[in-house]
Amino acid sequence: MRHTGSSSPLQTLFLDSGDIAAMVRRKGLDACFEGLEAALRADFLRWNEFDKSARVARYGPQGVIELMPIADASTYGFKYVNGHPGNTRLGLPTVSACGVLASMRTGVPELLSELTLTTALRTAATSAMAARILARPGSRSMALIGNGAQAEFQAQAFRSLLGLRELRLYDIDPAATAKLQRNLAGSGLRLQVCGSVREAVRGADIVTTLTAHNGHATVLRADMLEPGMHVNAVGGDSPGKTELEPAALRRGPVFVEFEPQTRVEGELQQLPPDFPATELWTVLAGLAPGRGDARQITLFDSVGFALEDYSALRFMRDLARELGAGRPVRLVPDMADPKDLYSCLALPASVQAPVAPLEELLQ
Repeated sequence: MRHTGSSSPLQTLFLDSGDIAAMVRRKGLDACFEGLEAALRADFLRWNEFDKSARVARYGPQGVIELMPIADASTYGFKYVNGHPGNTRLGLPTVSACGVLASMRTGVPELLSELTLTTALRTAATSAMAARILARPGSRSMALIGNGAQAEFQAQAFRSLLGLRELRLYDIDPAATAKLQRNLAGSGLRLQVCGSVREAVRGADIVTTLTAHNGHATVLRADMLEPGMHVNAVGGDSPGKTELEPAALRRGPVFVEFEPQTRVEGELQQLPPDFPATELWTVLAGLAPGRGDARQITLFDSVGFALEDYSALRFMRDLARELGAGRPVRLVPDMADPKDLYSCLALPASVQAPVAPLEELLQ
C-alpha cells in the first residue's frame, strides 16, 4: 500500500475538543471572537452563493438529533448535533456536536472537527454580530436569562465585540448563576444577580434569553420590554420549544437567520405564517433596514443555522493551520489502484500469519 506524506489529499485534518480549547487559549478569546464575527459576516454577505436548507431532525421522547448541511461551489459542510435536556442528570452534556468540511471537487473530507465548544463560540459571535446592527449604539448592559452552558460565551462575546460592561443575571437554578459568576470573575464585567426575570430585564439595553426548557415557556413577557431594547432570543430552537410570549414578538421588527427554518423552530412558530420577518443577511448587505430609531424594540429570533457552522469550521481550520494544531487522520482508504477497494483488506505478506490446519486447531 502506498504511503503518503502530510500533504496527501486523502488525509483529513482532525480537531478534537482539546485542540479547539488549546487553539482558543493560544490565539486569545477576544481574537477568536473577532475572527469568527469576520468569517460569519463574510459568509452572510455571500448568502446567495450557498445551497441552503433547514436542518434534518429526528425527535424522540428524550431529545433531538439533527444534521445541518450547507454547500457553496467549492465546499460542502455539515454538523451533527443533539439536544437532550435531561442528559445532565446522567452526567452528560445537553448538547454535543461534530462537523465536516469536504471538497466539492473530490468529495474527500478536508476537516473533521468537534463542534460542541465551537458551536458555543459561533452562537455567541452570531448574537453579537446581530446586536451590532440591531441594538442601540452604545449599549452597555445586558440581562442574561438562563445562566447555563452558553451563558459565559454570550457574555464574553458581547463584552469583546460590543463593549458590554454590565450583566444582570437570572436563572431558576442558583447553582447555574454561581457557576457563571465564578467563570466570569476577572472578566471586567459588573455582575448583578437578580431575583426574577422582570428585575433582570428592567433597564437593560439588551435582553438575551438562554433557557433550556423543553416546551412552550413564557420566559419573557411583552410588558417587560422597554423602548429601545434589543432582544436576543437564543434558547427556543425546535418545534414546540419557545421562550417569548407571542405578544412580545409584536413589539418590534423580528430578524431571523434562515426564514423557512425559523418559522418552524423559532419564536415565530407561535405567530401566523404571514407575520413579517427580515433575514439578517439582507440588513448586513444594506438591502433592508435594521433598527429604525433609538426607541424601537428589535428582536433577533436565533435558532442557529448551518451557514454559521460552515463559517466556524473554516475559521477553526485556518486557525489550526496557522498554529500547527490538530493531526491528520485517514478516513478514506489509500489504494494503489483506486478501483480496488477490496485490496485494503489484504495484509502485507510480512505480517500475514500462517493458517494452521483445522485438525491442529481442534487438538
